[in-house]
Amino acid sequence: MSDFTLIEAAGGARPKIVGTAYSGGKMSLPGWKNPVVVDLAGMELPEAVPLLANHENRTSARIGMVSASVKNNVLEITGEIISESSEAADIVAQSKAGADWQLSIGADVKECELVRGKREVNGQEHEGPFYHVRKSSLREVSVVAVGADAHTNMKVTAKFNLTNPEEEGETMNENKEIEAKAQPEVKPEAIEAKHEPEVKPEAKAEPEVKPEIKAEAKPEIQARHEPEVSAEDVASAAREAAVAAVKAERERVSAIRSICNGEFPEIEKDAISAGWTPEVVTKKVLETIRAERPAADVHISVKTEPEGDGLRKTIEAAMCLRCGISADDLEKSYDGKTIEAGMKEMDMPLKQLLIECMKLDGIPYSRGFDNETIRAAFSSVSLPGILSNVANKKLLKSFESQPVIATKLCSTGDLNDFKENDRFRLTDVGDLLPVGADGEIKDGGVTEEAAKNQIETYGKKFCLTRKMIINDDLGAFMKVPVAMGNRAARLIDQLFFSRLLKNPVQLDGKALFSSAHKNLLTGATSALSFDGLKKAIQLFLDQVDADGQPISIEPKFLLVPTALKHLAIELTRGATLITAGGADNVVRPALNILADENLQVVSSPYLSNTAYEGNSATAWYLFGDPRQTDTFEIGFLRGKRTPTVERGETDFNTLGMWFRVYFDLGVREQEHRGMVKSAGAAG
Repeated sequence: MSDFTLIEAAGGARPKIVGTAYSGGKMSLPGWKNPVVVDLAGMELPEAVPLLANHENRTSARIGMVSASVKNNVLEITGEIISESSEAADIVAQSKAGADWQLSIGADVKECELVRGKREVNGQEHEGPFYHVRKSSLREVSVVAVGADAHTNMKVTAKFNLTNPEEEGETMNENKEIEAKAQPEVKPEAIEAKHEPEVKPEAKAEPEVKPEIKAEAKPEIQARHEPEVSAEDVASAAREAAVAAVKAERERVSAIRSICNGEFPEIEKDAISAGWTPEVVTKKVLETIRAERPAADVHISVKTEPEGDGLRKTIEAAMCLRCGISADDLEKSYDGKTIEAGMKEMDMPLKQLLIECMKLDGIPYSRGFDNETIRAAFSSVSLPGILSNVANKKLLKSFESQPVIATKLCSTGDLNDFKENDRFRLTDVGDLLPVGADGEIKDGGVTEEAAKNQIETYGKKFCLTRKMIINDDLGAFMKVPVAMGNRAARLIDQLFFSRLLKNPVQLDGKALFSSAHKNLLTGATSALSFDGLKKAIQLFLDQVDADGQPISIEPKFLLVPTALKHLAIELTRGATLITAGGADNVVRPALNILADENLQVVSSPYLSNTAYEGNSATAWYLFGDPRQTDTFEIGFLRGKRTPTVERGETDFNTLGMWFRVYFDLGVREQEHRGMVKSAGAAG
């Protein structure tokens, strides 16, 4: 409910205004799909709030100032009209005439939530769906013609200030209630008869009034004034009071008829006979009018321009969009309104970005764009944070787009520090045995097999220079994190293949791939061919665990150098396989039995790259599913599986901002079972 009261002051003083600006209920607002409820507990109330006309942001539209407070879950305001504009004068004039003015508020939304169920806000239980504005800031209060609440009423109270002629500076409010106390025995009919124009009051009327005046007024007069008060003075005061009472009654009746205006005869009749004040009549008339008309759909003007953290996120989303990150990808980090606002700002130049960040952190800036401005922007909190987050998202997008072979073949693990960590694995020993008649289950055993892994930190730094800022070259700056993302992804493969090709010695003193581990084929027959692949598959399937039992794991990946890629595809995917006849003239069926192995061909240039120790253009490998066996492990620090971008320390010799990217990573072999190497050539 919005309750508006205008108090007209005498003597040229400014009219006062009090009222209820918002009752805490639902509102239907333009641009909002569902009703809106503003949480008064989360509303920031400035000390002084502008009083506007119709939410118009014009100098002439500000008609006064008010202060706001929340009482009993209702937003109340008090203040005064200070403007002498035509709009202010019109509002005052219509209020005095009984106009139906109401109040409305303008607020900035800082935090909003869509509620689908029931929720109590402002002491009222609201049924969803509705938007719960959790945090907001009151910006202005407006006088409007129509509000949103069907039960809204407006009171117009004109209080006339009378000054005691005998004692300056002391005032009293004279209204209907005071009249009743001052003249309890004077009947309107008698006064009318005695005070017609040009008719002097009869002598007998004077004694009827005198006793009352003497009984109540004389002691007061004696207390305040000189003790010599004659009977004539008392009679004169009584006559003046009677005249004032008649005048007030006539004005009351005239005001009632003006308010009803012939449209509400029943209210007019009851008001005159029952002695209602104009305020009561106005309330009754307004209740009747509102009961017959639909409620308006606008009561509060909510402004959604972001501030503070909201603006920071909007700028950040705008920079991400400008760098080519799609809106779909940004939905993981920002809400829809932030992304939509960011689309409007995505053409923001770098110079403006620096200024906006200085504004956010309250750092003074000059109209020109000089070195001091750049240094000041670099010293802010917002600018490094925004650029770091944008660079992180760009790097992550590049990192995830780069194909990595090692992640297909290796398992992953988390390490807590940078020391060499022991990676223990429990292996069961012994088969399940029959349970005897006594129900006793035989003891089994486990053995502990150990491996190791260690994390190292890999990193690089890059700089957003003054030249890039002045040239508005955000694209050039973002090429660096893109390249860093690619290199971080490739680093995983580099570490994996470097370890794989070295064929390191294990804790048991034997090489990772060796005849002792029964996972190595050598000689001329180990070349990639129909027969060679069959031998490698058989060797893989014949591997046994610690107690000599088959590991029961099928090979899943066929890892080959690029020179053997197409041959590997021909061997594993064709429905038929035609081979040249040998000296033995053996007849082979026109069926590719290797296609049923469902091997996935994985090709990598690292296998034959001469920069790596142990490289070979003929060697190839079989790997099992890493979910079934730990062949190699990619270790990450405490679950952080992606590289990180953050602001570095600014070098005094460089006019710019340094950033660094680092990645904590380690790759080690864990188990010789679950993979087979074929040398592919004699020797």
